[in-house]
Amino acid sequence: MLKGITVKITNEGEDNHMETILLHTEHHVATITINREKALNALSTQVLTELNEALDRVNADQDVYCVIITGAGNKSFVAGADIAEMKDKSVEEAAAYGKFGNEVFRKIETFRCPVIAAVNGFALGGGCELAMSCDIRLAADNAVFGQPEVGLGITPGFGGTQRLARLVGAGIAKEMVFGARNIKAERAYAIGLVNALYPAEELMNAALKMASGIAKNAPIAVANAKRAINNGLQENMDGGIAIEVKEFADCFRTEDQTYGMTCFLEKAKEKHFSNK
Repeated sequence: MLKGITVKITNEGEDNHMETILLHTEHHVATITINREKALNALSTQVLTELNEALDRVNADQDVYCVIITGAGNKSFVAGADIAEMKDKSVEEAAAYGKFGNEVFRKIETFRCPVIAAVNGFALGGGCELAMSCDIRLAADNAVFGQPEVGLGITPGFGGTQRLARLVGAGIAKEMVFGARNIKAERAYAIGLVNALYPAEELMNAALKMASGIAKNAPIAVANAKRAINNGLQENMDGGIAIEVKEFADCFRTEDQTYGMTCFLEKAKEKHFSNK
């Protein structure tokens, strides 16, 4: 466990009226756990709806500086979307389902603070797409990634055709998607799909350690940096630099900028940013 941090992930679902999501906040870090272990944490409409609700609750808590998303148990992060629920959808219903899933995942991608995926097993289909919507992906050494949708007669529908190609390149993305081929954790790390691998029993501690490290920095500056990276990637270099200059300059409106630089000049050993 992290020194000085008690990890106590409790099910607040009964109080929060969420049946498939566990939400716990401690030391500026929110942990969202998808809690359908018997269904390998598959993404049903209820899961997506409650995940969306959990994100809104975390967003409203300005004391949260970093988020971790993981799955219950040790077999699966998210094994995919709920096939039984999808099977008989009409074209219009499928479009609405895809739109909603993409809205939730886009909310994660553009969330005001960093989001870390702690991938503890299968991350297939919607699970791989969920992980890719996060800023950083840490994986257990038993994790398996894939976009197997074409083997079911459909395409990836929650951003898989877009984010996978951006993360690992079009050639590898097409190989994985067209072949409906799953890859093991080591291969996912080798192609840059995940940032780091850990023994399964060490994964959450590693995620919490990283989240805690992020949370110690100036939250507004971290948020500005996230926007600069995400928005800059959509521009050419000149456009990206213009975005960076704006986000950089905006930091000088904050108390944390004055405080952080003062601490540096005074060689302060500890800093406690106020998020102002």
